[in-house]
Amino acid sequence: MDAPRLDQLVSLPDVWDRMERVERRLTEVSVSDYAFLTEIAQHLLLAGGKRFRPLLAQIAGEFGNAHWEQVIDAGVAVELIHVGSLYHDDVIDEADTRRGTGSANTNWGNTIAILAGDFLMARATELAAESLGREAVQLLSRTYAELVEGQTLELQLDFDLAHGPKDYFRVIEMKTASLIRASARVGAMAADADSETIETLSSWAWELGIIFQLTDDALDLVATDEYLGKPAGSDIGEGKFTLPLLYALHDQGGERIRELLADRPYPPDAIAEVIRIVRAGGHVDRVLDEANSRSRVAVQVLDQLPAIPAKSVLVGLADYLLGQVTRARST
Repeated sequence: MDAPRLDQLVSLPDVWDRMERVERRLTEVSVSDYAFLTEIAQHLLLAGGKRFRPLLAQIAGEFGNAHWEQVIDAGVAVELIHVGSLYHDDVIDEADTRRGTGSANTNWGNTIAILAGDFLMARATELAAESLGREAVQLLSRTYAELVEGQTLELQLDFDLAHGPKDYFRVIEMKTASLIRASARVGAMAADADSETIETLSSWAWELGIIFQLTDDALDLVATDEYLGKPAGSDIGEGKFTLPLLYALHDQGGERIRELLADRPYPPDAIAEVIRIVRAGGHVDRVLDEANSRSRVAVQVLDQLPAIPAKSVLVGLADYLLGQVTRARST
């Protein structure tokens, strides 16, 4: 059976109504007095994306007491931070494409792309200050600091075959899990949820953030270029050695992987062979087993929440992420 689409899993009409308003607000708040900057800042926003983080904010808001305008703005703020960070990531990684289109740095150059990312980050802070209050501004600022720390650590580890899973998990905690946790937390805060509910949603979203990155890294090794919207194995080409490859380095194919990755830049045939070794050794499946274990932990955390329809959606989100890998393998 095919994994459900996200719109099928999240069978909450009010959430999707708010997501439509999130889209409109993203366009509104990303406008600059300078048309040139507006064009660049909206380049990735208009390219689409799953909007996973603002969606989490809307679902988390279901556990509060309405205040829907603030919940919508919470979703807008976290997406602006996310997209702003993508502009910066693409400059650092020298990426050519993003979301199936040319990256901003390819189209306009690194300096302009960085400025557009900065602009979106600034708009997120401004919106939070106007609509969500001091605590939300502190949360989002702290989260962005974690993103920067995670990116810095990741850069230190680029092309380093000596680091292990501990460093990998620290990077994904700061670069991915922190913003996914903040998305759920700020959505619940905006809806005036009680403190126990906010903490429960935060703990659940932290686990989900880890699962999100584990499955995303698995996709880079099992999906086609068309499915990903970028070249498969691009993490390896950029020297970002994810958990399946780190496990493979200590297995029987490890020596061959070290030979293939000894000299840079890595040719496509070397990357393809590394992927074959990692997949043949069962290391993608090992990582997916870890994601499944995290999923069980996340579901247990949710036991503390009231049995409203949104709870069933949260229970299914980890399975949705894991289902993307299953779908990619069958494509």
